[in-house]
Amino acid sequence: MVYGVFKALIGTLSICVISSGALLHAGCSIDTIMVNGRVEHAQRKGTVKVQLIYPKDKIGESGDVTVDDGSFRIPILFFTQSRAPFLNGTIPSQKCARKPKTIVVLLIANDQEYDRLSLDMAKDFKKIEPSTYVLRSEILLQGPEGTTPMQ
Repeated sequence: MVYGVFKALIGTLSICVISSGALLHAGCSIDTIMVNGRVEHAQRKGTVKVQLIYPKDKIGESGDVTVDDGSFRIPILFFTQSRAPFLNGTIPSQKCARKPKTIVVLLIANDQEYDRLSLDMAKDFKKIEPSTYVLRSEILLQGPEGTTPMQ
């Protein structure tokens, strides 16, 4: 009797492990958007912030970095899964096509915004690997005029 219960338990656990592995394999990827550029008239402790904006103006992931020697590089990770609506009470299917429409880049120093760029995902970025997007060309942000450049 104990042997039969043990055998049933092993069978159930095996099915769970196989099923979970299949579901993990079918998951959507986490992609990366790499934003890099330079800052003219960069101030000490200046910060570049990046915000991903999805269709219908939905705000998404963000990141920031302190400007170093007048240049910056910010990787932003985003999940590509967007859920489909329930259809006839069935489990929703996964769609792995979620990506931002616009990328907003801000230059901030001393709690003041000095420059802002809105980049179009389709026009300003290119895919260099299956899950990595980079700018087609480096961007240039303008700090406050009259600022001594960082050394």
